[in-house]
Amino acid sequence: MAKPTVRGKFITFEGLDGCGKSTQLEKLATELRQHGIDLVTTREPGGTIIGERIRAVLLDSRTAGLDAHAEMALMFASRAQLIAEVIAPALEAGQWVLCDRFTDSTEAYQGAGRRLGSDAVLQLHKVLCGGLWPDLTILMDCDVNSSVARARRRNQAAAQETSDENRFEKESYAFFTRVRNAFLEIAKREPQRVVLVDARPRLEIVHPQIVRVVFERLMEKGFAFEGAHL
Repeated sequence: MAKPTVRGKFITFEGLDGCGKSTQLEKLATELRQHGIDLVTTREPGGTIIGERIRAVLLDSRTAGLDAHAEMALMFASRAQLIAEVIAPALEAGQWVLCDRFTDSTEAYQGAGRRLGSDAVLQLHKVLCGGLWPDLTILMDCDVNSSVARARRRNQAAAQETSDENRFEKESYAFFTRVRNAFLEIAKREPQRVVLVDARPRLEIVHPQIVRVVFERLMEKGFAFEGAHL
């Protein structure tokens, strides 16, 4: 009889735009692949054909008048599709999934930033996501000023070549302060899942810290990260 496939691990990266989470996700993916772990990487909103269309609506500065509840509903629509099409099948097949944002972002941005509250977000998550939560969440923390400034520069440069994704970056610093504080509260509330990482040091300093967290939290005893500079 064939041995049942072991469920894969689900890791998410969270934090303000501009904190370096996307870069760190890709570096972790490279590290894990080098050690024989089969994985997929994805992002929110997006990650599927349908999700990317939703992303275009959500992030385009021309949709500035989008109602906050409609915004939250679209975030979950993209997420539900991503779970059904990518995340759940990969985990069931034994693959690891690394995702750039998940429900924590909705709680921070729409729940706190838009002042819709955490309860509405968590209730929608329960209904639309089947209660799926990451095995590990890496929260990249950075001060609001530098993070937002970096995100604005990046998106303005990207808009010259591709699509405009500046809608959130046009928000006030008070908005992003609420978002950051919400992320920190989530980390305090769920220390067994969320690990806070200082994103301010150089990339090559932060990366080994993230690898160490993954090793300590998710790897079986005896698994060695040779060359991971732990």
